[in-house]
Amino acid sequence: MIKKKHIAFLAFLLFSFGNHLLAQENPDAIALVDDQLENNFYEAMKQRGIENYDKAIVAIQKCIEKDPKNAAFQYELGKNYLSQKNYVDAEKAFKKAVELDNKQRWYWNGLYDVYYQTKDYQKSIPIVEKLVEFDANMNEDLVSLYMNTNQHGKALDLLKDMESKSKLTSTMEYYKLRIQESNKYSKPQKDQLEEAIKKNPKVEQNYIDLIVLYTSFNQEDKAFEVAKQLEKEIPNSDWAHVSLVKFHLNSNDGENASKSMFKVLGNDLVDLKIKHRVFNEFLIFAVKNPTYLKDIDKAIPYFDNDREINVAKELAKFFWKKDDLEKTAFYFDKGLKKNPEDVEAMELYLEVLIQKQDFQLVTRKAEDFLESFPTNVGFYLYAGMGYNQLKEYKKAKTVLENGLDFVVEFNPSESGMYNNRFNVNFYKQLIISCENLNDNAKVQLYTNKLKQLQK
Repeated sequence: MIKKKHIAFLAFLLFSFGNHLLAQENPDAIALVDDQLENNFYEAMKQRGIENYDKAIVAIQKCIEKDPKNAAFQYELGKNYLSQKNYVDAEKAFKKAVELDNKQRWYWNGLYDVYYQTKDYQKSIPIVEKLVEFDANMNEDLVSLYMNTNQHGKALDLLKDMESKSKLTSTMEYYKLRIQESNKYSKPQKDQLEEAIKKNPKVEQNYIDLIVLYTSFNQEDKAFEVAKQLEKEIPNSDWAHVSLVKFHLNSNDGENASKSMFKVLGNDLVDLKIKHRVFNEFLIFAVKNPTYLKDIDKAIPYFDNDREINVAKELAKFFWKKDDLEKTAFYFDKGLKKNPEDVEAMELYLEVLIQKQDFQLVTRKAEDFLESFPTNVGFYLYAGMGYNQLKEYKKAKTVLENGLDFVVEFNPSESGMYNNRFNVNFYKQLIISCENLNDNAKVQLYTNKLKQLQK
């Protein structure tokens, strides 16, 4: 909040250097004319700060009476009306501010706030078109407004312009695909891109756009033809390999398919969705041709920066469905190295190790996981199961009883792996441990608990 002495100082600056000082970044920093005006403005700011908007409006209106051509006062009035959701008067005040000074982005922003909150997208468009002059990042808002008002042609033109200057965000890519997938725009765009390639065969972006367009329609053959043409005209283009991967795979040419895949994965400009698609196509080929599984391992680090998908974990699930427990365990281990906090991956990994009957590793991993997650009842169960299988019943009983509190506290109505059936297995493992230790009292205790659960 601006203090009175700061306002007085700004007033001095105004008189010293002229009205051009009003074009400041912070519209609250307003040059004032006299003490009465200063006091009223300070009061308006104070009341708005404590959300007494009615009193703030009265105070700022006094300022306007004294200086009706001060755009910043109109802006302050608009902000108070907007806070009250009095959109009609807020719009009038912001319009007046813009009319008095159209070079301040804050005043235009005030109008946009009104139209955005009232969902008046048509009125928002010319305001945002103006705001783009101040901040090119507002182009994303403009695209969204065009989409909301079904002006897809304008949205597509703007998206192309944005893409020519920098990589589109995921939201903008989504809008682009939506437009391209509609019949109204797909054919004209295709024709335009083909014509552009004829006129300028050395412009890579036109090929890329056409490849992406065909790929979005699952027209892989046509995308490949474009990629081949791109490879011919611009031999060093990594984008040509997007479609060449599929071609080489169809030709059973694993060596060249691998080379093309790594060209795609190594290109930072290729969207992650495309990289995942290329990787998945090569994976299917490699499963049938195990010689190339080594390339799958080499490809995983290319996805290290992917925040949404843990590729190694997904590979583990893929091989689990194929009953390949060795590879499943291998990739779960890799996935946990990328994300050591992934409890789901830990639980699945332990389950795979149980299926593999690798009980030594089960107990070691479960104990390791408990160090980080000591309240996770599942890790106690897996450790106990492992120790029972290894006939280390004392260790099994100890670790299972350590986890008993968490079993008791568990709510069976919750979703997840810890349901009533899970608790049944927990007590079954405890009974096995106690029976082998001849602890008959505990056997009876846990048997009664088990019977209650089985009801």
